[in-house]
Amino acid sequence: MAIYGAIPVLYAHGLKHTVGIFWHNVAETWIDINNTENRVDTHFMSESGVVDMFILMGPTFADTVKQYTALTGTAPIPQIFSLGYHQCRWNYNDETDVINVVDNFDQGDFPVDFVWLDIEYTDGKKYFTWDPIRFKHPLEMQQNMTATGRKLIVIIDPHVKREAGYFLHEDALSNDYYIKTKDGNVYEGWCWPGASSYLDLLNPIVANYYSELYSLDKFKGSADSMYIWNDMNEPSVFNGPEITMPKDCLHHGGWEHRHIHNIYGHYYTKITYDGLLKRTPNTRPFILTRAFFAGSQRHTAMWTGDNAAEWSHLAISLPMCLSMAVAGHSFCGADIGGFFNNPDTELLQRWYQAGAWLPFYRSHAHIDTKRREPYLFEQDVQTRIRNALRLRYAHLPVWYTLFWEHSKTAEPVIRPLIYQYPDDANVLDIDNQLLIGSSILVRPVVESRVSTVNVYFPGGAPQVWYDIEDWRPYHGNGAASIPVTMDKVPVYYRGGSIIPRKDRPRRAASLMHDDPYTLYVVLDGNNSASGTLYTDDGHTFAYRNKEYLYVQFKFKDNTLTSSIIDKDAHFSSREWVERVVVVNPPRGIKHADIKSKSLGTLKLETSYTNDERSLVVRKPGVSVQEEFTITLV
Repeated sequence: MAIYGAIPVLYAHGLKHTVGIFWHNVAETWIDINNTENRVDTHFMSESGVVDMFILMGPTFADTVKQYTALTGTAPIPQIFSLGYHQCRWNYNDETDVINVVDNFDQGDFPVDFVWLDIEYTDGKKYFTWDPIRFKHPLEMQQNMTATGRKLIVIIDPHVKREAGYFLHEDALSNDYYIKTKDGNVYEGWCWPGASSYLDLLNPIVANYYSELYSLDKFKGSADSMYIWNDMNEPSVFNGPEITMPKDCLHHGGWEHRHIHNIYGHYYTKITYDGLLKRTPNTRPFILTRAFFAGSQRHTAMWTGDNAAEWSHLAISLPMCLSMAVAGHSFCGADIGGFFNNPDTELLQRWYQAGAWLPFYRSHAHIDTKRREPYLFEQDVQTRIRNALRLRYAHLPVWYTLFWEHSKTAEPVIRPLIYQYPDDANVLDIDNQLLIGSSILVRPVVESRVSTVNVYFPGGAPQVWYDIEDWRPYHGNGAASIPVTMDKVPVYYRGGSIIPRKDRPRRAASLMHDDPYTLYVVLDGNNSASGTLYTDDGHTFAYRNKEYLYVQFKFKDNTLTSSIIDKDAHFSSREWVERVVVVNPPRGIKHADIKSKSLGTLKLETSYTNDERSLVVRKPGVSVQEEFTITLV
C-alpha cells in the first residue's frame, strides 16, 4: 500500500535486454505484481484518468533509466551542506535546547550541518509563525547557529488551522482558496492542528499566493537562507478515508481529488521551491518532502517516511532508496534509528554506519522516544557514530561530484548492482548492497549480532575491490564471507578508480570548503585508474554561468595526470592536493616528481604502508585549478 508517494515506472530486466513502462497517470494507482516460476505479471489499476503510457526501449538497464529521466528530469545539484549530517526530532523544546544540541555536537566532536524543527516550533501549529514563548528570538537563534557553520530547517505542512485571526486561514476564506467538498462547501479535515482545511494548489492564483508566504517580509523571524521540510503533503488527513481527503473533493477546474491525488504533494513541493527561489534567487533551495510523484526530483529530496526502530526497517531502507534512484530520485534517505520506538545501541550504531552511504543522511525520532543524540551514549558508541559521520564527510567530494554528473547524464547517484552489472545473473536478487557511483561498493550490516556477512564482489576475476581500511584485495569472483565487528562495515573501492576525499575532520561541511584533497588512486590489473572531481561555491547558481571546476584524473605508466574537462568553466578555488595514496602500487618507488605551471618540477617524498598495499605521496601542494602531473620514480 503506497501512502506517501508514487512513481509509476516499472523496469523489466533480462540478462540481454531491459525495457520499461512509465504509466503517466496522477490518480491513485495500485500495482499488483504476481511472481510465478517463469514469469512476472504486472497489473496497473488507476482510479481514473487516461491511458498515457511510455514504453522505454532500452536496450540496457542504464539506457532505460536514462530514457525515463529524459521524460521527468534530473535533480539539480544540491547545496553541498545538504549532503552532510542532519539532526532532527519531534521536537526540540525551545531555543536553548537547539543551541545546546549544537554545543554538545561540538563538545563531542561530531560533525553536523543542520538541526531540524518539527511542528512544535509554531504558534499553536499555525505555519509561518513561531511560538512566542519557546521560540521568542528565532532570528537570533539562527544567527547563533550560522556562526558555528550550522543551519536550521523548519517544517511547513499543507493543513491550515481553522482558527479565527490566523492570517492564512482568514486569507483563504475571504479569497475562496480552499478545496471544496462535492457539495461546494469548504472541506474540513483533521490533522495536527485539529480542524483544518487545505489550499487548492491547482489554482495558479493560490499557488502564487502560497509561494509568496516564504518571502522575507512575510515569514517573519526566518533567516535569509531558508530550508524547508514539507511533511504530511499527500495530503494526510487523520479522519479521512485512506488517511487522506475524500476522493470526491473538488479542485480548481472541476477536478475531483480522485483524478489528481498522486500529484498534490508534487505541486506542494514545487510551490515551496518557487517560493524559496523568489525569496533568494541566487541560492539553491533545499526541501525535503514526504509525498512525491514522477518529476519531484527536480525540486526536492525525499525520505522513506515514518519507519520504526526495527532491524527489518533498517534493511528495507536500502532497496527502497535504490528503487527511488533508478526511478530518477537519487536524493533519498531513511530516518536513522527509526522514527517510532527506541533502538538499542547496536541497531542505532548500525543505522548510522548504513545511513552514511545513502544520499540523504538524517536522524529523526518521535516525540515519545528517548533522546538519542550521539553525545548521550557511552564512549565506545560515540566513537563508532563519530567514525561513521567522519567517513561520510570525507566522501562529500564524491557525493557532490556524483550529483553534478547526475544532473548532466541522468546516471543514478546510488545504484543497485544490477544497474552496473546487468549481464550478471547472480546480482539480480541482491538488494542489500549498493554502489555509490561505479567506484564504491558497500554492504551495510543490517542484521543483529552477526560476526560475518556475505558480500558479492561483481565484475569477474579481472576486477579487484579493495577494502578501504586495510586495502586488502578481493577479486570479482562472486560471494565471500567477510568478518565484521561493531567497528567494521564492508566498504570497497573498485580497482581502476580515483576517489577524491577530504580527510581533515571538521564540524560542518560549510567549514570544509577550502580544505585540501587526498586522492586515492586505486590501480587495476593494468596499473591504471581514472576519476573525476567537481567543485564550485557549494550553494549558489553561479555554476550556471560556468563558475566551477570539473577535473579529470588519470593514472597510467606510473604517472598521475590532472586535466580540466570543461575548459570554458572557471572557479577561483583555494582547494589543493594534500596527499596522494596509491593502492596496489608499483614496487620499488623511491620518490615522485610533480610538474605544474606554478610549481615547476619538484621532488616529493613517498613511503609504502599496509605491507606495501599502498604508497603515500606527501604534500604535492598543487591547486586543483591547475593541471599537473605526478610521476612515480
